[in-house]
Amino acid sequence: MTAIIDPDRPIIDPHHHLWDIRQTLAQMPPDHPFLRAVGLSPLYLLPELLADLGAGHNVVASVFVECGAYYRAGVPAALRPVGETEFVNGVAAMAASGLYGPARPCAGIVAHADLMLGDAVAPVLAAHQAAAPERLRGIRHSVAWDADPSVLGFLQSPRPQLLADPAFRAGLAQVAAAGLSYDVWLLAPQLPDLVAAARAVPDLTIICDHVATPLGIGAHAGRRDASHADWLANIRALAACPNVVMKLGGLAMAFGGFDEFMADPMASAAQLAQSWRPWIEPCIEAFGPDRCMFESNFPVDRGTCDYATLWNAFKLIAAGASEADKTALFSGTAARVYRLSV
Repeated sequence: MTAIIDPDRPIIDPHHHLWDIRQTLAQMPPDHPFLRAVGLSPLYLLPELLADLGAGHNVVASVFVECGAYYRAGVPAALRPVGETEFVNGVAAMAASGLYGPARPCAGIVAHADLMLGDAVAPVLAAHQAAAPERLRGIRHSVAWDADPSVLGFLQSPRPQLLADPAFRAGLAQVAAAGLSYDVWLLAPQLPDLVAAARAVPDLTIICDHVATPLGIGAHAGRRDASHADWLANIRALAACPNVVMKLGGLAMAFGGFDEFMADPMASAAQLAQSWRPWIEPCIEAFGPDRCMFESNFPVDRGTCDYATLWNAFKLIAAGASEADKTALFSGTAARVYRLSV
């Protein structure tokens, strides 16, 4: 049993998934490290989420982020992701009954829409809002791409520089017009594209996932730390855009090439804090605690640690922060940005 650090501190986990990907995993090659990690949790639904939320930390609410689960069948492709929103809204309603404890899982929902539809994405956004009128908070259309296709495998975006495409920019403007935020997953070398997009759509709140995913596998193996200076310069440029918020996490995924990924025995919270601190602390310094939020990215990050250990690592990293800054990092920023009343 993991000893919980600062167990009474309220936490809003602003980034997790729900899925049943057993059939998907069976159809994919087993050699990609991402698949090894998610294969540890091929079924991650409300019972599994509740078990993690109840692992000892005081998680009072969470935000679901799209992951391609439970899409609708028999509808036009653009509307298929609305099925995921319907599914998650039902899970959230179950949890809101109070039958499973005081926490409010999926109090906010970040759905998927194809922003390459441009202005034509507006009815898709409206359909998502109709499916979860009390909980829909944002949209994610991931743009992660690398010149080495082995880095991302099946997660690779269809082409590079989507953020600069006029149609995609028009889609972003529609997200802003709908009163929603935009979550973006991309890789560290793509940060200049995000800076340009943030400047182009200044009225859109943009949440950058996973400290922009530093790379240490494939063509980037052994180069992660050497690329830190470039990453930091781009992080500071991004922080100069007042409409951007940073999620602190995702470093337990395969892409960073950290030694702790799939280690046996599992790394301690202290080891994780030491490895992740050079990537998390500069984000807090650049953005400020009021524009940063710790995230679990579960169950993907289970490839490195369990839920209790992950939040212990974050608490070790934030140990020297003021009480006000800790509140922002662990709950306040997430509550404000995702407009949660918990």
